[in-house]
Amino acid sequence: MIIALFPNEKKPKSFELGTHICAFLEKRGVQVVVEDEKASRIGAPPLSSVDPKSINFLIAMGGDGTLLRISHNFRYLDAPILGINLGHLGFMADVPINDVDASLNDLLEGKYTIDHRLALEAQKNSKTLFAVNDIVVHRAQNYSLIELSIYVDDIYLNTFVADGIIIATPNGSTAYSLAAGGPILSPSLDALVITPICPHTISNRPIVLTGNHTIRIDYLSSYDPIDVRADGLDALALHSQETLIVKPSQKKFKLVNLFRHDYFSILRSKLGWSGKLK
Repeated sequence: MIIALFPNEKKPKSFELGTHICAFLEKRGVQVVVEDEKASRIGAPPLSSVDPKSINFLIAMGGDGTLLRISHNFRYLDAPILGINLGHLGFMADVPINDVDASLNDLLEGKYTIDHRLALEAQKNSKTLFAVNDIVVHRAQNYSLIELSIYVDDIYLNTFVADGIIIATPNGSTAYSLAAGGPILSPSLDALVITPICPHTISNRPIVLTGNHTIRIDYLSSYDPIDVRADGLDALALHSQETLIVKPSQKKFKLVNLFRHDYFSILRSKLGWSGKLK
């Protein structure tokens, strides 16, 4: 078995944890490699020293942002990701630091499932963005609201006059879309949600669609270029009268789901819900 570690350089504790995890796994016969630029700080071989197809798992040490970075920068790796949280409780990085050893044991003993979660692609001409959480179209430097016409499989849905629009996966429904008033979608759903950002007409509400649709966004306003951003990371500019196409990606986002951690308890804790089991 080969496991690749991905520390977060902005969290110094991740290198200390990485050294511990490396020793823990190697004692159990696991070959460990580390993201190239950070391998020397943990004392393990670099990721590039092995065949990417031979890697069984990726372990992210940081938070949800670290998992998103891996999904963007290492798309060629097809192994599922286990997230260890070093900051605030994450939805994807759901292993708390005080449960690392037990969680790693469960991983090695096969006490998990693999979630194959919906991801998106946004295309403008020959430029393509990949997103695990969301594709966000925002007015950027424009002072006024912008007009965006939305089509679902070439059928007209609506023209939103708003700060922008969010197209989110279930994975991303607890991120920006939630803050903009969108619903929470169970991560196992094959669905997406279109959420307007501060629409001028308050009757414009989020809409949930099955995940097999192609969404077309036409930028109608005669203003400056607007911003299209994938997971808050990769970006492109959309000019007036240009079109963006958003559709399901053939590549799924693979996440390790340990039996010892469940999504709903994470949801309750993250959102501060006060309900109690009777």
